[in-house]
Amino acid sequence: MGREFKREPREKSDIEERVVHINRNSKVVKGGRRFSFGALVVVGDRKGRVGYGLGKANEVADSIRKAGDVAKRAMTMVTMRGTTLPHEAIGKHGGAKVLLRPASPGTGIIAGGPCRAVLELAGVRDVLAKSLGSNNHLNVTKATMVALAQLRSKDEVLATRKGE
Repeated sequence: MGREFKREPREKSDIEERVVHINRNSKVVKGGRRFSFGALVVVGDRKGRVGYGLGKANEVADSIRKAGDVAKRAMTMVTMRGTTLPHEAIGKHGGAKVLLRPASPGTGIIAGGPCRAVLELAGVRDVLAKSLGSNNHLNVTKATMVALAQLRSKDEVLATRKGE
């Protein structure tokens, strides 16, 4: 009769998702108010890969799902030294400015809001962070990602110097 298809068991993803912020917009129309939602989601595997996404839809669940999909496609690697960062970095985006400093083992993540979510899901365990300037969730998230992108390990720096 019909063919039998064996479905491959989907491997359990070790990627974690965290909703950082949900924004509600309203539009006044003839029948009342129409609401739409925007969700800012950060995803990471706690092993050095992290990404963020913004999803918009008429329902909260749909916007979160869309944001998660965008974030998974936009994941980047973070350079680390043990459980902390290799050096200090400052990331800027719009009016937001984020300062990241390496910390001694056992310090934990000293950071607030969106910055904490990005660092936790990236797998950084010991870090001192300070958000300077704007406290807009999206811009602070982007500034944190810019700061993490600036990080270089000792080996990477030496390799670029030898090439000169």
